[in-house]
Amino acid sequence: MGGLLIKLKNELELRNYSKQSVKSYLYHVGKYLDYVKSYGINESSAKDYLRFQLKNKNPSTVSLCASAIQFFFKEILKQDIYFVKPKKNKNLPNILTIEEIKNLIDVTNNPKHRLIIKLLYGTGMRVSEIINLKKQDINFEENLIKINLGKGRKDRFVKLPVSIMEELNNFSKIGDSKYLFESQRGGELVPKTIQLILSNAAKKAEIKKRVYPHLLRHSFATHLLEYGTDLRIIQKLLEHSSIKTTQIYTQISQALINNIKSPLDNIL
Repeated sequence: MGGLLIKLKNELELRNYSKQSVKSYLYHVGKYLDYVKSYGINESSAKDYLRFQLKNKNPSTVSLCASAIQFFFKEILKQDIYFVKPKKNKNLPNILTIEEIKNLIDVTNNPKHRLIIKLLYGTGMRVSEIINLKKQDINFEENLIKINLGKGRKDRFVKLPVSIMEELNNFSKIGDSKYLFESQRGGELVPKTIQLILSNAAKKAEIKKRVYPHLLRHSFATHLLEYGTDLRIIQKLLEHSSIKTTQIYTQISQALINNIKSPLDNIL
């Protein structure tokens, strides 16, 4: 079984899949191989495994699992199999308000942690992009941050918030690490650390919503839309390949909904 995972890892890396994608594919295929030790590796056992996963996992997770197993069969075992992927739940995230964002920042005393929160919200960067951000990627003269090989293996630029330029510039001069943020032991941070930073801040700020890194990205996009930013601009900032992905924020924004006047109000 281990040999099959090594072959899978080599094939994914040869195709230039991101580190996160390689990790996810290896995890899901590894779990499948553990599950089918007494069943055998075949289409029937793969479908049984996915049905088992649907009882315990979010449909989005099961869909990713199906993609990983399908890739494994096609590229490693040279067998074509087909899954009908489960429909994803269309849940809308519970966006943070401006006041809640401000409270998150205000209760965070650690300068590094506070700056991470500001960048997550102020730029709409993904947590993986914050982790991989290098000091050389920040252009203080043009107020830009370059994201190297973000999701989809694409480079892009995001606007550096003017309000944190001085703070960010001073912080970037600390230490000799190539990364802007590093762990206490040196080297890159891990997503779990940033999640913990936000969870602790949310608890101190007495925010009852579940606060996680990507929620700040959702809040960034929603608030930009409420400020009147064109949807196409938001799509570019977030590096969405389709405008349909960005349009979800028109459904999330409570301010846009509140500004709508019901036709009933015109007759009563």
